[in-house]
Amino acid sequence: MESIFHEKQEGSLCAQHCLNNLLQGEYFSPVELSSIAHQLDEEERMRMAEGGVTSEDYRTFLQQPSGNMDDSGFFSIQVISSALKVWGLELILFNSPEYQRLRIDPINERSFICNYKEHWFTVRKLGKQWFNLNSLLTGPELISDTYLALFLAQLQQEGYSIFVVKGDLPDCEADQLLQMIKVQQMHRPKLIGEELAQLKEQSVLKADLERVLEAADGSGMLDEDEDDLQRALAISRQEVDIEDEEADLRRAIQLSMQGSSRSMSQDSPQTPSANLTSEELRKRREAYFEKQQQQQQEVDRPRQLSYPCERPTTSSGGRGNNQAGDGVSEEDILRAAVNMSLETAKDNLKAERKK
Repeated sequence: MESIFHEKQEGSLCAQHCLNNLLQGEYFSPVELSSIAHQLDEEERMRMAEGGVTSEDYRTFLQQPSGNMDDSGFFSIQVISSALKVWGLELILFNSPEYQRLRIDPINERSFICNYKEHWFTVRKLGKQWFNLNSLLTGPELISDTYLALFLAQLQQEGYSIFVVKGDLPDCEADQLLQMIKVQQMHRPKLIGEELAQLKEQSVLKADLERVLEAADGSGMLDEDEDDLQRALAISRQEVDIEDEEADLRRAIQLSMQGSSRSMSQDSPQTPSANLTSEELRKRREAYFEKQQQQQQEVDRPRQLSYPCERPTTSSGGRGNNQAGDGVSEEDILRAAVNMSLETAKDNLKAERKK
């Protein structure tokens, strides 16, 4: 479809692109269309002046901007219609009374001009096939005969105004070539904005790939890097699991200490353990273990011989020594204390999780 003339969008000059795509050549420029717009403005001014140059309507008309063009490059339907009259072409509104009177069948026509708000584009038959020559597309879009009526109906549903172009269009190379052959379109053209976004994305991906290849320094390194990445992810997951377990253990120890502190505070109401020094906590533990030992000795005393027992001593650096005749060893006391601490921690942890 290289032989088809297709102007792409520049600024807001869609009216110029619409006309040139219809006529298949660079027939109109913005300067020429502006000249037509100024001529139409002058004709409208002269008609308004017929009612009196001092009238309120005339003064209001002079203060209003042109309705046929603006600074962005937009041109009105009057400008397009006047430009086509130079070529003996006429515009008839789709489904208008005149359209109905002429019993126009879209499939038998040669071209249409479509407008929505301030955008104009052409649909034209070249050879034996229809093409959407919208300047917002990256290229001509092939439209089948069976799809043409549906396409026009969809445009009307979206609010487009459609005009049938009546008259003989100038000869063009594309029309002559496509009379002999039919084209097939494998890929539909995209909107210009979509194509730019896609090209930008492809450029970014290409740059990323080049950086990866440079860092790999060889084809075999890509697989090794991928293996390293998988191993790193696995190690990271293991570290997360270990951190979770350590966090649970720290919470259990903290709850255990809180439980022991509450038990100790019930026996000796003193300053809370949170405010005690490490030395005071050591002394508290010694007193607690000693009390547990004495209670156990009182229970077992009837079964023991009546000889004095040496009290075990403990320190923060090691376990205390006990005599061979003790009914309860320090190891038993520590084991009982640890078991009680663990039971308290388990109960507190369960209660914490239920909350």
